[in-house]
Amino acid sequence: MTRGTSQTQRVAVLSDAETATGYRLAGATVLEATPATALAELERAIQADLYGLIAVDTGLIPDPITATARLMRGRDLPILLPIPSLKDAFSPDTVDAKAYMGKLVRDTIGFDIKL
Repeated sequence: MTRGTSQTQRVAVLSDAETATGYRLAGATVLEATPATALAELERAIQADLYGLIAVDTGLIPDPITATARLMRGRDLPILLPIPSLKDAFSPDTVDAKAYMGKLVRDTIGFDIKL
């Protein structure tokens, strides 16, 4: 997208097939990929200039910002938002779900929310 255009930026989620249905039910545009095809799919989405924000499942690309640094050089958009894989939320290593969700909130917005 060229700076100064009035065109609305879209949001997309790069996800695996298993998680994609949930994002679609939430109304998100989903780009489905496997770990083997995820980087190519993300690069296509960046070059398409259709999205202002792309949330990337870290189960597919652990560090999407570093993985696309060369392609993103000189670009303001899309913003790449790494999101934890659903599998991480339910892994045997994640014993305390409340602590896990608290960490997600802290990592995303930068501080804790206590209810």
